[in-house]
Amino acid sequence: MAKTLDDIFDDDDFGLLNQKEKSGNLKTDEDRLIDSFEEINAFYMKNNCEPSTASMSEYNLSARLKGFRSNDSKKKILKPFDRFNLLGEVEMVKKTLDDILAEDDLGLLNPEGDLSIFEFKHTPKVEKRADTDFVAQRTAIPNKDFEKYEAMFKLVHEDLKKGRRKLLPAENVYKNIQVEHFYLLDGMLLYLQSAILNEEEIGGRKRLDGRTVTIFENATMSNMLYRSLGKVIQKNGMVITDTDENVQYQLSKNTGLLEDKDLQSGWIYVVKSKSNRSEIANVKNLFKIGFSTTKVAERIKNASKQSTYLYSDVEIIATYSCYNLNVQSFEKLIHRFFAENCLNIDIYDANEHRLVPREWFVVPLQVIDEAILLLINGTIVNYKFDNVSQAIVLK
Repeated sequence: MAKTLDDIFDDDDFGLLNQKEKSGNLKTDEDRLIDSFEEINAFYMKNNCEPSTASMSEYNLSARLKGFRSNDSKKKILKPFDRFNLLGEVEMVKKTLDDILAEDDLGLLNPEGDLSIFEFKHTPKVEKRADTDFVAQRTAIPNKDFEKYEAMFKLVHEDLKKGRRKLLPAENVYKNIQVEHFYLLDGMLLYLQSAILNEEEIGGRKRLDGRTVTIFENATMSNMLYRSLGKVIQKNGMVITDTDENVQYQLSKNTGLLEDKDLQSGWIYVVKSKSNRSEIANVKNLFKIGFSTTKVAERIKNASKQSTYLYSDVEIIATYSCYNLNVQSFEKLIHRFFAENCLNIDIYDANEHRLVPREWFVVPLQVIDEAILLLINGTIVNYKFDNVSQAIVLK
């Protein structure tokens, strides 16, 4: 009867056919060194003390430990396994970038090798951004120096939450960004602390530009260009309006000497209509109070074609140069101050669209002059316009 394979294995009384597992890992000198030290660890764990010379077995371990302690190179290898601090303090060498590069025997980190895997062939490349200057110049602010700015940013967040400030679209902001004002860029607050500007002529056009000191709420700062800052805010940011109290402070600066770093916002102006329409011409003390970033004469040259000037030419009555002025806050304050005296008429454009003017007020000229001076010296919030007496009085 023929034996099967199972019968053959069953008849192996001496185990000649038993498969023995072969060790696939050869121990290195370092492995043997660690194993030798682990014997000392095991002794300490069992006896809660170091091996001594009391017996031959302990003497061998004690002599071995003494040898490890006297050999700096072995201590550095064994220290990661020294669970009971038997080796004492060991100064470990930290590898530098140069050390790592020097150990690159296979040349994997060689910058002169084949770098084709890093070349973009099948994905579109990102276009060069216009705000390179913005990114390149960001630096960290030490914690101690940033504390005062951190308090300011927290206050702005609180003002936004409680409605004391608002977020507005950043339209043409690069033409009129203000120092000591806050903006939102890519979801992060920034504070334009200062700007040193010079007039440059590019392509036959004159414009102001120069370095700024811009603080970000993530404790970094930038010396990016003034116009570059305006561009990135207009592209990915928003304007944060000022509080009434801050407007007082900004306008009061106009009464002092100006420094080179101060930015001219433009001009507050008062004009009178030359319209022949009876509902306009017959209104006594009718004036428009506005703001312009260009010279007033230039701003009003096409007044007869613009609804804000009631589609008629106007006469300039007064102008005031302003520096570091937040335009939205100025308009908010002056319109609130004379709200009850706003001109209440309807006008229509060439397409018969109804328009309601908002910057024309029926107020005596001397009262307007007084109100603007109160804006400039920062005390207007303490006063109000009394319609009965046609005068400005304390609240």
